[in-house]
Amino acid sequence: MLRTRFQDQLKQSLHAKDEIAVSTLRLIIAAMKDRDIAVRSKGNWEGISDDEILSMLQSMIKQRNESIKMYEVGNRPELAAREASEIRVIETFLPEQLTAEEIKTAIESAVVSVNATGIKDMGKVIGELKAKYTGQMDFSKVSGMVKERLAG
Repeated sequence: MLRTRFQDQLKQSLHAKDEIAVSTLRLIIAAMKDRDIAVRSKGNWEGISDDEILSMLQSMIKQRNESIKMYEVGNRPELAAREASEIRVIETFLPEQLTAEEIKTAIESAVVSVNATGIKDMGKVIGELKAKYTGQMDFSKVSGMVKERLAG
């Protein structure tokens, strides 16, 4: 389970005095706890699932990529480098990412699976992909590919 891996890795990073890993892991754990608290109001006392944690991690990577761009524009390479280091720590918890060819195959499979005929079925296709490939692909990029496939 990812929760256990976060705690174990935090302990290892503390012993290794890896400042970036420690701070990144603490951010991950805090974000996870925030989301756990949010779902309690809906009657979920177990906390968020591993799939939701993977989605959260991908969001964290996306935020850091945006920050890197802003730091580079602002001529702050040291801050951009720190964000990149945090991304590397977060990525260690994600499953291996699918290649472009594997993503195309997954999109085709999802289109067939939900009998998608046009753009109006895009939500169904994305839902199918999220159900099967959470954490394995960047859905912000995949949505453009799905849209292109359904438009064509």
